[in-house]
Amino acid sequence: MQPSISILTLAVDDLERAVAFYRDGLGWTTAGIVGTEFAHGAVAFFTLASGLKLALWPRRSLAADTGLACGAARADAPAVSIGHNVATRAEVDAVMRQAEAAGARVVKPAQPTFYGGHAGYFQDPDGHLWEVVFNPGFAALG
Repeated sequence: MQPSISILTLAVDDLERAVAFYRDGLGWTTAGIVGTEFAHGAVAFFTLASGLKLALWPRRSLAADTGLACGAARADAPAVSIGHNVATRAEVDAVMRQAEAAGARVVKPAQPTFYGGHAGYFQDPDGHLWEVVFNPGFAALG
C-alpha cells in the first residue's frame, strides 16, 4: 500500500452553514454542494493547497454510509473520516485486507458505491475511521 491521504471528511450538522463558513467566511474555493440527487449523497469538496481535498458531509450521511452510530450527542458518532483514494476496485479490496490483517476493525466491507465507485471503511486500533475508495469521478470534483 502506498501511504497517502487524499481526502479529509468532516461530518457537519448543517451542510449549507458549513459550506458558507469555509467558502464565504474563509474564502476557500468550492464547486458547491454536489450529489444532492443521491440519498446521503450531498457533499461539498474544497481543494487545499497541497492537493488534499476537504469534504463536508452531513453527519447523518457519514453515519449511514459507515453503519456507525448516528446523532450529534453520541460520543461514538463519526466526526471525521480520513480518505485513502486508490486507482482500482481491486486495490480497494487489497488495502482493506491489508488493514484487517494488521489489526484494523472493518466497519464496512468494500463494496460498490452509489456514485459508481468501490469503497470500504476500517478503524485503526485507536478507532480512527479510514475510507479506502476508488472513485472514478473524483478528479472532476474540485
